[in-house]
Amino acid sequence: MANKTKHTKRGSTTSLVAMLVILLALVAAIIFWPVEASANSAVQQPQDIESTTLIHAGDVAPDFTVEMLDGKRVTLSSLRGKVVLVSFWATWCPPCRQEMSHMQEGVIDRFAGSDLVVLPISRGEKRETVEKFIEKMGYGFPVGLDADQSIYSKYASNYVPRSVVINREGEVVYVAVGYDEQIAQEIGVAIAESLQK
Repeated sequence: MANKTKHTKRGSTTSLVAMLVILLALVAAIIFWPVEASANSAVQQPQDIESTTLIHAGDVAPDFTVEMLDGKRVTLSSLRGKVVLVSFWATWCPPCRQEMSHMQEGVIDRFAGSDLVVLPISRGEKRETVEKFIEKMGYGFPVGLDADQSIYSKYASNYVPRSVVINREGEVVYVAVGYDEQIAQEIGVAIAESLQK
């Protein structure tokens, strides 16, 4: 009887050690796993970003009509005379989330009362996904939907977030891929300069 109990304890200890080894391997895999290329975040080589960018400063911004979450439709060309910030983003993208959290205070509030129109456009996601995210985050600003990426494909072939500042004449004055403090400052400068003209 004593041998049977001892054997059971040894079996339990072996199973516990095996489970711990598997758990540690999983944790290590998660920590050291490379960023997935399919995530389409802008953590890529500069030449790769350049090759996926279809519009540049000086280009006329490709026209589009976007449906907003509230059901309204906005056509870019109807906004001539205003400065427009178009921001392509996705709910799963960490830099996009960072940019969206900065959008209200850093852009909308900062330029309140000016001729700025902000169009954050969700790329490649269903309405339900975007609605849940916006509600969860408590954002009160309008958000556009581009589930089939037909708008995005006029501007780029890969990677989000992408921010495009368009002047009053409909010309692109600034394009950024990714998001950090420097890009936030550059977007602010491009908007401010465009509003002064």
